[in-house]
Amino acid sequence: MTRPIYVALDTPDLERAKAIAARVKNHVGGLKLGLEFFCANGHAGVREMAAYGLPIFLDLKLHDIPNTVAKAVQSLSPLKPAILTIHASGGRAMMEDAKAAAPAGTKVVAVTVLTSLDGTDLASIGLADDPHAQVVRLAGLARDAGIDGIVCSGNEVAAARKAWPGGFFVVPGVRPAGGDIGDQKRVMTPRAALDAGASILVIGRPITAAEDSDTAARAIEATL
Repeated sequence: MTRPIYVALDTPDLERAKAIAARVKNHVGGLKLGLEFFCANGHAGVREMAAYGLPIFLDLKLHDIPNTVAKAVQSLSPLKPAILTIHASGGRAMMEDAKAAAPAGTKVVAVTVLTSLDGTDLASIGLADDPHAQVVRLAGLARDAGIDGIVCSGNEVAAARKAWPGGFFVVPGVRPAGGDIGDQKRVMTPRAALDAGASILVIGRPITAAEDSDTAARAIEATL
């Protein structure tokens, strides 16, 4: 069975990322590399992380006009990421072009509402103050655009999966019971997120900031 945990290596420090990957590689299903890592280490850094033999989730959240995003995806194609993120709010044409430009084996998934945002934040940027409704709306748009899935919090994944049974659902903002939620606002435990319909779980600081990241990954895996 494929392990559902992707560890978020959100650090610009290549050696730190490699050290964590080496410790947890037997207890996670993949490595998530975000903007901090990619801006510091680029393609070469991604290739070094791929050497650990785990799927690479390239979490760059691309968001621009359709042509620009398509060209960016093409430039990332040699890395053959297992998963690549774009923003659903870029619109249907942008999502369609991103999928068309992606390698055959890459899942293109769209970020709906960041887990650091709540209703007050959405209202402040001119959107309805209901994250749940916004996620469901953008999930439908992503489905219609022909991409593979979405990124949403565990609070919305059940509704999104009901509307899109064949979708691939990435759930970040996952925290073990009693864990520090940090800058996240819409969180859920790993077990609850899986039960709600998550395809994979993105877990960062509960593993990477632990005194022993391997023990932390094992403990979370045991709850699944």
